[in-house]
Amino acid sequence: MSHPPDDNNHSPLELTPVQDEQELEVSRRLSLRSGRVPNSVAGYDVLRCLGEGSFGMVWLAREKKTGRHVAIKFFTNRRGLDWTLLTREVEKLAVLDASRDVVRLLDVGWDHDPPYFVMEYLPHESVATLLEAGPVPIKQAIEITKSVARALVHAHGAGILHCDIKPANILLDHGDEARLGDFGQSRLTSDQSPALGTFYYMAPEQAALDAVPDVRWDVYALGAVFYHMVVGIPPYDSGTSQDKIANAKTLPERLALYRETIETSPIPVEHRSVPGMDRALISLIDDSLKKEPKERIPNPQVILDRLSEREVNRARRPLVLLGILGPVLFMFIMVWIASTAVPQAVNEAESNLFERALTSDAATVRLLAASVDQELLERTDELERLAKKLPTKTGEDTLDGYRHDVNEILTEWREETNERFERQHRTIDESLFLTDSTGIQIFRDPWQDSIGNSFAYRDYFHSLGRELERGTSIGGEVKPRTKSGVSLAFRSSNTKQYMVAVAVPVWDREQTEVIGILARTIHLTDLLNQWERRIRANLKKSAAPPAEDRFLSLVDMREEPPFLLDHNWMSADNLSELKNDFDLKQKIQLTNEERQVLENALEQKHTVLHYKDPLADVDTKYEGEWLAAVSEISSANWIAIVQERRSEAVAPMYTLRTIFFNYGLLMFFIFAVMLAGLLWLIRRLTSQPKSFKTALKLR
Repeated sequence: MSHPPDDNNHSPLELTPVQDEQELEVSRRLSLRSGRVPNSVAGYDVLRCLGEGSFGMVWLAREKKTGRHVAIKFFTNRRGLDWTLLTREVEKLAVLDASRDVVRLLDVGWDHDPPYFVMEYLPHESVATLLEAGPVPIKQAIEITKSVARALVHAHGAGILHCDIKPANILLDHGDEARLGDFGQSRLTSDQSPALGTFYYMAPEQAALDAVPDVRWDVYALGAVFYHMVVGIPPYDSGTSQDKIANAKTLPERLALYRETIETSPIPVEHRSVPGMDRALISLIDDSLKKEPKERIPNPQVILDRLSEREVNRARRPLVLLGILGPVLFMFIMVWIASTAVPQAVNEAESNLFERALTSDAATVRLLAASVDQELLERTDELERLAKKLPTKTGEDTLDGYRHDVNEILTEWREETNERFERQHRTIDESLFLTDSTGIQIFRDPWQDSIGNSFAYRDYFHSLGRELERGTSIGGEVKPRTKSGVSLAFRSSNTKQYMVAVAVPVWDREQTEVIGILARTIHLTDLLNQWERRIRANLKKSAAPPAEDRFLSLVDMREEPPFLLDHNWMSADNLSELKNDFDLKQKIQLTNEERQVLENALEQKHTVLHYKDPLADVDTKYEGEWLAAVSEISSANWIAIVQERRSEAVAPMYTLRTIFFNYGLLMFFIFAVMLAGLLWLIRRLTSQPKSFKTALKLR
């Protein structure tokens, strides 16, 4: 297939945006760098080359932190490279990062040699590879078209036109779902500079060096891709037209021949004879490939709407048939409903309500667990970055001077973090503190008289998985932690509720010795409430059950036996009455049976249909059976639980039973009256004298 000469099938004849002196200097410096691809990039292991184009190479790499595979595009060839365009491509990918249907941009390394940007790696290649085996099944072609249309709706809404949609630029992820990539030819809706696409996917009016970008270019290209998927070849593609275009000497000549091919050729009709195509799909392709832009579908949202309308219409067909046969079947259905269907429907609906409630709870608890996990990891990452900024005491530094420098850095960071968390409606840390390598606390905000005391016995200091005796000093197995993590839970001296410390080691300059422990504390109740408020805010008021009938709780599985870290009952008022930790542990510890229930749920469906609240014997309010969904918070080995009272989950069914029964009686009575009236009328007419019947005929 013929294409305009390009980098990875992109035209080099795009109008270059005018650069100011600073941009020209940056481009000059970048262009002088070596084109050698390094064996490794910071944070990534480069594995193998996936492909090479005019401007660079794409390599498969593995992210060191997560182990996931990514695709890194190195710009190794500087000749004729317009750095402004490349920067704009990265900016556009960043804008579209929220779209699930666009290949995501993960990282950028403009300061590396050679520069690169990192994208998610999609192992199933592209739709072009899929088409090498022939036409795509219609159902899959529709799903691909919908995904690309959604991506375009998102892009156009952000003011970005793709301008080069083709099978090679539509990639397939792990689930074979389509993702739109390669925005190298894209333009802003406000741009006036042309952008050449690929022959047989490019709209005819786009094939000109003075064309102004238009939303309908992407509509035409998407229609051409849809046509190609169901037919096997792009529209207007023939051996004759390919030869003519390929033999042209200049790009303007090839573009003119391409426009002439479309304008003089009959409208493509091969898609109309493909098995499984219906009038809605045929019309959609025809309207997308209109030669005149004004007659073409105006935007990708209309494509999505028409595909949705088609699905709705197809779903309505059985209803239309049922509507025709309804009067005939009405009497039989009424008898069936009265005898069997109503009880069966109620039982099935009740079962579905349980399933629906469990599904909702499972989704909620997974969201909760992932959110808490992410929150803890983010707070850990922030502390690790802060620890690297702390100064290292040298022989020339006085102790007071060193502490002054540390206090200044940590106090400023604490204030900035609190302000940022308030803006983001996130839970503010209870405290921030720093100990030296012996466990002596040298900084705390807010200040307390604990500064100067040793906390070497705390789990956040030594990470041994247990609290030691007060007064324990370092030595033997007691030494500063060397890995970041979440400490064991401990009770707040103010609220008596549980809190944890996120702690990270502070290393010396050579990264060979831990010189201190930096930690931040947070109330677990506050952390859970932060996400519970967000989850409940997303529910309709009518759909959100009362807080006492559906709530979140947290179990710590690191200790033996496991115990509740947070629960609806564990308010500050209730816990303040239990000042003795032993008395509290006796109430909130899980039995072996309760522990087994949670572990089995984690191994199976993450849901429990008949859940017993561990605090049912503490407060009668929590007696009875509950529905529960569980999920693990891996960063701290906690189990998050969303529990909902069973009776509340199926409360609508009690009302529904009454409604069914009352309306059933009413409908049966009406039907009986109508049937009796019809029988009476028939008998009346058939029993009238002959003269009366004759009179009826005469009239």
